[in-house]
Amino acid sequence: MGESRRVITSMAATAAVVCAAVAAASAASGATPTAVTPEAPQTVVLRYSFDGAISGPVDESGHAHALATLSGHGGAVRAVSHNTGQALEFPAKCTGGGCPKAVLQTPSADDLNPGQAPFRYGATVLLARDQTTAGQNVLQKGYSATGGQYKLQIDGSAGKPSCALVGTGRKRIHLARIAVTVADGLWHTVECRREATALTILVDGVPQGAATVPADLSVSNAAPLSIGGKGGYRDNDQFQGSLDDVWLSRA
Repeated sequence: MGESRRVITSMAATAAVVCAAVAAASAASGATPTAVTPEAPQTVVLRYSFDGAISGPVDESGHAHALATLSGHGGAVRAVSHNTGQALEFPAKCTGGGCPKAVLQTPSADDLNPGQAPFRYGATVLLARDQTTAGQNVLQKGYSATGGQYKLQIDGSAGKPSCALVGTGRKRIHLARIAVTVADGLWHTVECRREATALTILVDGVPQGAATVPADLSVSNAAPLSIGGKGGYRDNDQFQGSLDDVWLSRA
């Protein structure tokens, strides 16, 4: 906890150093390395540590993005201990039409729509090996079919995270994938970064994969920002572990 409690001001790293880190990770995963541009200074516009709030999670960025719980079939999130504070546990893996569903949502706002600007988003995740499914959404805003989207998800039975971007008014889904699982019953930080033409995914602070995106790709939509799934309904890509320190920053 506290890793994202800040205004993110990046130290000026050279493009060569960053590229080398991504290239090494991509080579290990068999992916094609993608160049990463130097990082731009950013400000946190949304952050939830899930600590100490009796009435519900509080946006600690100061931008007042209040969260509401959407649920179905008795689904709920519950507080669990993590380090010196707490995290939130989402409904466990379940099959059938009556499975519990629960997500957290905050309404759309201008500062949650990055447009073409550099931005980053991430969370600290805990997922057991026996809780993986075809796809679980950690954080998303928008939908791939309409309006554009940014998303952090954990894919397949292997539990490998990926970052997704879809430009507003476009259909192509740009994915930064990795070969590393996070479904091992341990806590991991997972981060997505969009910098100019690069979408990079980091696990525990280390670049693990990247994809190229168009320089003019813009994400701006009226959809709410969702944590833990799409909504409180069936086939919502329910996250089935625990989350902490969910955040978003932008230039």
